[in-house]
Amino acid sequence: MTAITGGSGGDDVQLVTFKVGGQDFAFNIFQVERILRYEAPAPLPKAPEFLEGVLQYQGAAIPLVDLRKRLGTAAPLRDDTRTVILEFDGGKIGVIVDTVTEVLQVAAQAVTPPPGIVKGLAAEYIAGMVVQNGRTIVVLNTNKLLNSNEKLALQGAT
Repeated sequence: MTAITGGSGGDDVQLVTFKVGGQDFAFNIFQVERILRYEAPAPLPKAPEFLEGVLQYQGAAIPLVDLRKRLGTAAPLRDDTRTVILEFDGGKIGVIVDTVTEVLQVAAQAVTPPPGIVKGLAAEYIAGMVVQNGRTIVVLNTNKLLNSNEKLALQGAT
């Protein structure tokens, strides 16, 4: 693995990094609209398990997905639990994470495809991986966080 060095500005990617279940994840900063303190959403009857409810945001109700449940980790609420508002399929979606850690600038070539051993559902979520200073950061593909059936369930629920 080569060291990540500052190249020309056009070759850099900015990532918003966060933790879920002790693991480092990231979204591309262009998909992140805002980071909010966690507020309990309004629950939705018959909503899929990963859908916490809807959150009032800028005068609209947006769906709130618990990424911790989505990724199969424990989901205790803490002081640093955050809701990340993302651009999603032409709209907006809120995602609950354990804590937001930093905005990280990396060279585009430092974001590598997931290893071949990562198959199936998990591979769909992953846009790439960054290894830096002994940390492995999994960059998530926001548009693949929900499969087409789940997107339909989400539309039906909201």
